[in-house]
Amino acid sequence: MAQISRWLTSRGLDTDSLTLAGLEEFSSWREDSGYVTSLSIHSAALLCDYLVGVGVITRVGVVVAERPFDEVVLRYRRYLNDERGLSASSVAQYVKASGHFLQWLYLHGDVELRNLNADILNQFIFATSQRVKTTTAGRTIATLRSLLWFFYLEGITPTALAPAVLSVAPWRQSELPKALDAKHVVRLLKSCDRRTASGRRDFAILMLLSRLGLRAREVAGLQLNDIDWRQGELVVRGKGHREDRLPLPRDVGEALVTWLERGRPRCACRSVFVRACVPFREISASGVSAIVRRACGRIGLSPVGAHCLRHTTATRILQAGGSLAEVAQVLRHRSQQTTAHYAKVDRLALVAVVRSWPGGGA
Repeated sequence: MAQISRWLTSRGLDTDSLTLAGLEEFSSWREDSGYVTSLSIHSAALLCDYLVGVGVITRVGVVVAERPFDEVVLRYRRYLNDERGLSASSVAQYVKASGHFLQWLYLHGDVELRNLNADILNQFIFATSQRVKTTTAGRTIATLRSLLWFFYLEGITPTALAPAVLSVAPWRQSELPKALDAKHVVRLLKSCDRRTASGRRDFAILMLLSRLGLRAREVAGLQLNDIDWRQGELVVRGKGHREDRLPLPRDVGEALVTWLERGRPRCACRSVFVRACVPFREISASGVSAIVRRACGRIGLSPVGAHCLRHTTATRILQAGGSLAEVAQVLRHRSQQTTAHYAKVDRLALVAVVRSWPGGGA
């Protein structure tokens, strides 16, 4: 609403300009102003209907109707759930990205899906990739390819267009994995005020991240019945509904016990980690990463996310003389290529294969 107000003021317009054409112009203004999130005209129309309802405006030229692609998005959601078996968070991300693409098609000539071609697809890629980071552009392309495969399987498009989408150069192997020194990990743990409930929770989360190398979503998804105290094991639900049983180290178990007995509020939620204030619902994956960033701020360290502690776990295994196979086992990698990324920090193994410089020079 604030953005629409600024747009109206900058153009010298009044509320009569809140028509479908006006909102399309507003969407273009947002892109030119540097906003990276796309605007759904459907959502803007709902806002206009609200303004009519409260009497702020008396007339609006927008009729909120079912978008022509809503039914396709609904079918795509069922495909992701039933056929691919993705998690709820992944389904939400894929559906949101597909909505952005279909909305772009609608705003740029309402192209019929059966008439899609490589030129149209790559126009969308160029238009969206210029405003986002490389990793975000890569995720956009991945979700677009998934949607295009769905179109082909459903007979919406006569040909498979997914291979025609251009790729983004990820330069995945160009940098060393970002990891923290052991002393920094110790300082992160000590920065938690374990006299408070939130401090005990944050300490237990940091212990799981740094000792077991769990992902943020795996920590957030832990349930009370996932802890097998008798066997000293932890059930971790990873990507693709995969479940693994990991040994529960003594120090991690002690941190969990302290949080559960002396910090966690009594509530109906079955998640191990819940918010520090009401309503006491499960903490999100982004909330787990926020805990890591706040801990970095307390010790004067440049902020990093939860995944950095996963890299730290792998690096510590290699520095202690472990192998890449052991790293893959602890981090539960499905692909050897993922684990191979850590070969660059295994300096002892790299020294053994280094060839001398021609001519004997340094």
